[in-house]
Amino acid sequence: MFKSPYPDVEIPNKSIYDYLFTGLTDSELDGIAFIDGMSGAETSYRSLIAQINGVAGALASRGVGLDSIVALLCPNVPAFGSVFHGILRAGATITTVNSLYTAEEIEKQLRDSRASWFFTISPLLAGVKAACQAVGIPDDHLIVMDGAEGHPSLKDLLSEGATPPEVSFDPATHLAVLPYSSGTTGIPKGVMLSHRNLVANVEQSRQMLSLKPSDRVLAFLPFFHIYGLTVLLNLAIKERAALVTMPKFDFVEFLRIMQDHKCTFVFIAPPVAVGLAKHPLVEQYDLSTVRMVFSGAAPLDGSLASAVAARIGCQVKQGYGMTELSPVSQVIPEDRDDIDLSSVGFTIPNMECKILDPATGEEIPVPASGVSEPGELVCKGPNVMLGYLGNEKATKEMIDEDGFLHTGDIATVNHEGVISIVDRLKELIKYKGYQIAPAELEALLLTNPAIADAAVIGVPDEEGGEIPKAFVVLQAGKELTEDEVMGFVSEHVAPFKKVRRVAFVEAIPKSSSGKILRKDLRAAEKV
Repeated sequence: MFKSPYPDVEIPNKSIYDYLFTGLTDSELDGIAFIDGMSGAETSYRSLIAQINGVAGALASRGVGLDSIVALLCPNVPAFGSVFHGILRAGATITTVNSLYTAEEIEKQLRDSRASWFFTISPLLAGVKAACQAVGIPDDHLIVMDGAEGHPSLKDLLSEGATPPEVSFDPATHLAVLPYSSGTTGIPKGVMLSHRNLVANVEQSRQMLSLKPSDRVLAFLPFFHIYGLTVLLNLAIKERAALVTMPKFDFVEFLRIMQDHKCTFVFIAPPVAVGLAKHPLVEQYDLSTVRMVFSGAAPLDGSLASAVAARIGCQVKQGYGMTELSPVSQVIPEDRDDIDLSSVGFTIPNMECKILDPATGEEIPVPASGVSEPGELVCKGPNVMLGYLGNEKATKEMIDEDGFLHTGDIATVNHEGVISIVDRLKELIKYKGYQIAPAELEALLLTNPAIADAAVIGVPDEEGGEIPKAFVVLQAGKELTEDEVMGFVSEHVAPFKKVRRVAFVEAIPKSSSGKILRKDLRAAEKV
């Protein structure tokens, strides 16, 4: 077992609202909390808190309180912060909904979470309304933030000037959010995260993610995802930085907003790093204000990170986590330029970790020098979820009797405590008894200047059991044959790791948080 090399921090026993918004100075209140990346409109911390209190008061007057579950489906706009924290201020629990969900998927989440209220915006209303009607949420409980006939609006709620309620609960047990995650396997499940979970993870993360009040943080990673929720929204607010919102990702707009709003800190997922490193448009924009690009949600190859750093002239770091960890558990600190950029850095304060042999379950020791054998990373700390909503079996499979959460990710640890993620346990390809990590081959493929993006899965093979198949997106104007792709890989890896099939595709399927959807590629293979 090993811990963070950083000292433990005190976790305040507070609600997330009290932790983030009480005790601000006049100077902090006058600071900018949000900048709408599209319009440039600014929201001060003073205005944000007034809006949060207004939402909380209006909801409380409608009977929303400690037993209420409120669904929220909204892109990254400044009003997300007002509504999200207003709901929490009222004592209710929020289930955040993926912006890409169909009406059927929304309905499933509403039924499972038992939400009885819903906030959304008019462009997404059709699917939301269908889902709400299916589960019996009435129109007056469906709040359309920018207004729609027959529904309350955010303006309606704020114009009431209602006083926020006095609520009292135990931050360690009262649920703040119910995001949905598949964990290591299976269908999405409601992840029960308490106020203490969220407070703890911000307090743990801020020791290693060095945001400052002077920072302008580009926020395009969705707030509905725990990465965006904790690491962008709540962490930036705690540090009194300014969040520059971007409701929908577009690479040209991404570059323009960074330039025009002089962003300094940019959180990304690895697919965006590919664009920053390779896309010719980058040269047309002044990104000189960017001091840090921080990647999460999926493994970032070290050579790709170095290419981004060299091209933009900034630091590039990455971290690791998962929804069930609120989500952060490892980070490469800003002041450690000697850490391999392919790693995910050190464990954050207040956490204990182990590496377990996937076959035996026995603990793999931290080496006195060098790097350990690979094994499953398991983590314990105040940021570990309370469990899965209504699913005790899945909870017990995820969290063992000693309180360690089993991540399903294969990792190594070196003598200093630096962790590197090799791949997901269930995604390892087994070829003639050898284990092959798709992430390793994907990182290698991306070093080919003719390849814009790539994904690798295992496909059945009579001789080898499974063989690696690469799905390749070519750079515009470039050409490669299947043999050339396979030859390129074989030059750089051991014979058993060779790519043995190649398909050229227009795009790699990915989740909104940037993870490659290998299950979609596998499903397509079976058709």
